[in-house]
This record gives sequence, structure tokens and C-alpha cells, in this order.
Amino acid sequence: MTDALDLRGRRYDYAGPAEHFASAASGGRGTAITSMIEAEKWLAGRDPGERDEPFTFVVDLVGFLRLAPRRSEHVGCAGGEQVLSAGEIAFTCRADGLAATQISNQSTGYCPDQASWPAVAAALERAGLSHPGGFTDTHIFRRCPRCRQINVVKDDHYVCAVCDETLPGRWNVDI
Repeated sequence: MTDALDLRGRRYDYAGPAEHFASAASGGRGTAITSMIEAEKWLAGRDPGERDEPFTFVVDLVGFLRLAPRRSEHVGCAGGEQVLSAGEIAFTCRADGLAATQISNQSTGYCPDQASWPAVAAALERAGLSHPGGFTDTHIFRRCPRCRQINVVKDDHYVCAVCDETLPGRWNVDI
């Protein structure tokens, strides 16, 4: 278990709809998972059908994995704060304990880059949870320099879906 985490990675500000940010201020936060026991307890509290779906997660600025039900907004899971990563995560019970088996950076609220993986790995390791060693599904987010729309790049097609402007090769959602 890691006591001190290297938190020098990028911090992601919320970039999604304002109404989701406003509702996050009045709600709670996702549950901080600091151990395998806490993760198992949190999962046991979910409906059986819900356990088969990925959950919403963020890695908070302290380096803890925070979990919320799948259809929760990432900004709500983060309590409206910046994050080190965000996405969806699924778990499997194995003989040696709980393991994260599917992890993506799919968060259109924070639009984290694939480079946020080390924060996810560190949070999982800190809680004693095994993982696949990288995102199992990645998404590429870019902000259009002309119309400011956030785009999900598919099939290496770096063109804005709204105005046909060429999208930059580097992550730029925060500008």
C-alpha cells in the first residue's frame, strides 16, 4: 500500500454542462475507496443488476478512488472539485480478492487524457485492488479551437463534428 502518492500529474477541471456543475455543489461526493474491504462493502450495497455494470469513478486530488453509481455525473462524484482522472470502472470478484477488470477514461465532464492512467493505477494500488495495467478502453477528447465544442475523436478523425475545423493532436480541453 502506498502512503504518499506523487500527485504532480495534470489536474482536470470540470468542462461539462453548467447545470451538472451547479447540482454537484448541493449533492454529496462519491465514496472514497481506501481499501479492498471498503470496495467490497460498497459493491455489496449495490443492487445485483447494478454490480454487473461499470461504475462512475474519479481520482480525487488526495489520490483516492471515488465511486458512484454508473449513471451519476462525474462532477457529482468529485463534489465539483478538480480530479486527477475520471471514467468508468468494473470489478470482478476473484479468489485473491476484488479486481478492477475494465477501466476507461470515459468522462465527458472532465475529458481526461489517457496520460491520467498513473493516477488511476496509484489509487487502485493504494486500495489494494489489482488492475489490468492500463485503460482497457480509451477516449480521445479535444476542444475545437474555432467553435469551442468538446469532441470525442473517433477513428483518428481529428475534425470538429460541429464546424469541421481540424482538431489539435494534443489534449487541449482546458483552454
